[in-house]
Amino acid sequence: MTQTLFCRAEMNYVKGEEPCTLEVDILDGRNHPLPGWEERGFELMQHNSAVEDWTDEVQIQQIHYGEIADLARELSGCDQALVGSHIKRNPEQAKLHEDLGPITFVHSDFAESYGDMMREFYTGSSDEAQLGLNSVGISADQFSNARRLLVLQFWRNLGPKKIDLPIAFCEAESVGREELFTFPVTNYAGAGGLDFDTLGVKAPEDERHNWYTFPELGIDEIVVFRTYDSERVQQRRPFWTPHSAFRDPSVELGSPSRSSIELRATCLFL
Repeated sequence: MTQTLFCRAEMNYVKGEEPCTLEVDILDGRNHPLPGWEERGFELMQHNSAVEDWTDEVQIQQIHYGEIADLARELSGCDQALVGSHIKRNPEQAKLHEDLGPITFVHSDFAESYGDMMREFYTGSSDEAQLGLNSVGISADQFSNARRLLVLQFWRNLGPKKIDLPIAFCEAESVGREELFTFPVTNYAGAGGLDFDTLGVKAPEDERHNWYTFPELGIDEIVVFRTYDSERVQQRRPFWTPHSAFRDPSVELGSPSRSSIELRATCLFL
């Protein structure tokens, strides 16, 4: 089947130890039937939220966290799903901290060490960890002994459908582990000052990375993508989903700016 090109756009990779910008094809995921998130790493789906005011942080926490936990359990078949925070990316948030602007380099959020880091966090004595465990009614030992940890992330556009810096996703199977490199992120503002290892992506010698975007996402749509899976780590299968914001060449920068929300669900198989 012929695939529809959305645009040619620059993606920020790394070559050696230096940044490297490559122009790549970004395909229109709406006009090409794609396998779901378990195979491709990402998936677009309809999702109507009961949140009426996306500027109301209390509404988001009291309503949307539960909606995303329910969706994560439905999609993965996990026993429990912890959703404890969210990130908004818009000009106002970017002024507060650069971590809260659209991320414009090719990456997948977590390296192999993420599972051990989360077990250490939830078996610690912090109030945040205990609140998270209490929210789903499990103990620190249950978290630590979970047979599988899966992280699903959920991206929603809150602003106009046509935006300057939309998000694109790279097919997980088109990126080998040898093309990824691990580097530390410290005091990440988008996760309450968390330190963790993330995965950057090396520039390919050819255009073998398969990039997709979903143009003009509406408020009733959501993209789910996988960023960690302890089962796949053990099997040495792709657990990553490289992604990045990119410049839509048909939209002037800032007219309009991107406004989006992201939530992360830690799925536990007990």
